Amino acid sequence: MKRFYIISIICIFFAFNLQGQSDKIESARIAYITQKLDLSPEEAEKFWPLYNEFSKERRSLQQEYLQARKQYNQGQLTEKESKELLQLGLKIKERELQLEKKYAERLNNVISNRQLVALRRAEDDFKRLLLERLKERRENQERFQNRQERKFRDN
Repeated sequence: MKRFYIISIICIFFAFNLQGQSDKIESARIAYITQKLDLSPEEAEKFWPLYNEFSKERRSLQQEYLQARKQYNQGQLTEKESKELLQLGLKIKERELQLEKKYAERLNNVISNRQLVALRRAEDDFKRLLLERLKERRENQERFQNRQERKFRDN
């Protein structure tokens, strides 16, 4: 029953307009991961602040690389610039790995190894579900626009 309830909540959140709804998406993500990891209320209370801290630091590293990439003109990179960008990417990946190790240890004080392993899959599954929902929404909008155009042409 608990699983059905949580999945229902997720479906309701996805039913809303996703654009401009980052709070609703975040709430759905929390519900989804909490359910997939089967977190007790006590575990969730300790888990989420740590996980949010980790996510923020991981996003920061990803943004750092994206900003560096923007500085280079992708179509006209010299060999030297390409090498610099590759090296920077590898350094950031190393830092990301160190970050994951650090937080794996900290999170393991709150959740079990089984839950820690399930976390990565839950993150990936949620992203996949979100992308699928966005794709469905885009396809529905395109079908609606096509119908409107046909209706306009027929009149």
